[in-house]
Amino acid sequence: MNKPSLLLLHGALGSKQQFEPLSKALEEHFDVHSLDFDGHGSVPASRQTFRIEHFAEDVALYLERGNLTSVHIFGYSMGGYVALYLANKQPQRIQSIITLGTKFAWNPETAAKEASMLNPERMKEKIPSFVKRLEMLHPASDWASVVEKTKEMMITLGNAPLLDATALEAIQQRVRISIGDRDEMVTLEETVSAHKALRASELAVLPNTPHVLEKVNIKRLSMMITDFVMNL
Repeated sequence: MNKPSLLLLHGALGSKQQFEPLSKALEEHFDVHSLDFDGHGSVPASRQTFRIEHFAEDVALYLERGNLTSVHIFGYSMGGYVALYLANKQPQRIQSIITLGTKFAWNPETAAKEASMLNPERMKEKIPSFVKRLEMLHPASDWASVVEKTKEMMITLGNAPLLDATALEAIQQRVRISIGDRDEMVTLEETVSAHKALRASELAVLPNTPHVLEKVNIKRLSMMITDFVMNL
């Protein structure tokens, strides 16, 4: 029996490298795939800017090149936003979506707050260990460029959100929207609002779980993903 195909999408400032433990935990049940968005990880930047629309194009191209006609997607943080955007635009490519820690409440105020933390010089001074981590995650790009492009993308998204209630309501696929109970970036309120806007959505709150992927209990997360997909 063929295993269902599952594509893992990383978050802002991230890369597919972060999914190695999760991929191993899921490979018993799934044909697991992952990719680096343009300008992230091992993929050099081919565009001047980062945009959700561009990352969705990266996913569509990956599916086409891999002859993956339809997949389940787990999207962490920004990866969940990309997955839902693609489901709205090209629904035939996606069977179901699971998100974790995806921020939905984008407006000028929330974007400014998030963008204010993305200052390369200040990051080098205040969080040098995180900067070293970014250098390791993005061997094909300058980490500071990744930060600056992400900052500009957030501001653009804040001025023109892509997933309003109307866009979410149009999505037909089954979706499990999940959030960690200790997530300091994404609120439960915005997560519940997105869950209610979707037509076929489930809400999951993971206990003792922060936003940072490396601090998430991988066994618990893999069980949550497997449970959802296998019981569709």
